Amino acid sequence: MKLAGDYTLQAHVSVDRLWDALNDPNVLQKCTPGCEQIIDIGGEEYELLLELGIAAVKGRYKGKMKIQDKVPPSHYVLVVEGSGAAGFVNGRGVIDVKDQDDRVVIRYEGEVKVGGAIAAIGQRMLGGVAKMIVGQFFKALDHQLIS
Repeated sequence: MKLAGDYTLQAHVSVDRLWDALNDPNVLQKCTPGCEQIIDIGGEEYELLLELGIAAVKGRYKGKMKIQDKVPPSHYVLVVEGSGAAGFVNGRGVIDVKDQDDRVVIRYEGEVKVGGAIAAIGQRMLGGVAKMIVGQFFKALDHQLIS
């Protein structure tokens, strides 16, 4: 499943302030739906614990997140892998940040692979749920930056 889109921040912040937030495990934990824990294990790698429900499939997922190919303050690659009783998720995404018309815009593009009971839900529904989760993340990030 492929994901791509843009999000224009409502908060009036600099690219540098957004970059700091996108690299702060505490901010990421607060903004990621269902995220219970992000632990920095060094080398731009983190352990994750999430609890998510997608349609009738609910579960806890343990995984890892790694930030690669950083070009501060505008670009990085995010690699995520996780699994739980309901299946697995592996993904890779590119995050780009830029100033545009007096606002900061985040561009994201990536691909996610799922298996197990999660995959049985179907691509159309998963695509919609994934977009909803991404939207919730960015709205929560916007709120964190305004606060």
